[in-house]
Amino acid sequence: MKFKFNLKYFLLSLLIFFIEVLIATVLKDNFFIRAYLGDVIVVMLLYTLVKSFFVTDDTKLILGIFAFSCIVEFAQFFNIAEKLGFQPGSMMHIVIGNSFSWIDILCYAVGCLLLYISTKITSN
Repeated sequence: MKFKFNLKYFLLSLLIFFIEVLIATVLKDNFFIRAYLGDVIVVMLLYTLVKSFFVTDDTKLILGIFAFSCIVEFAQFFNIAEKLGFQPGSMMHIVIGNSFSWIDILCYAVGCLLLYISTKITSN
C-alpha cells in the first residue's frame, strides 16, 4: 500500500457516509433498507475510505474488507461491545453492533461482489 490522497474517493466516502446516516435516522423504520441495504453499502464505504488515502490492489482490498466485516460480525456473536464496556446506544456500541446474523455476512458478500464487479468493469 502506498499513501496517496484521492479527492474523488474521499468525496464518494462522504456521500456514502451521508447515505448511511440517512438510513440509520430517516429510513430507520424501513426494515429492508436498514437491515440489508445498509450492510451492502457499508463495505462500499470502507472501500472508498481506504481508497481515499491509499493506492492498493482492489481485489486484495475487497477480500480484506470482507474478512474484516466477518470478524466484526462474529465479534457481535460474543457480545464484544458489552465486554469492552460500551453502553447500549453509545456510538461505539452502534458501530460495533450487538447481534450476530448470517444474513449480515451475506449482505457484506453481496456488497463486496458488487465492488469487485465494478472494479473489473471500470478497469477495462
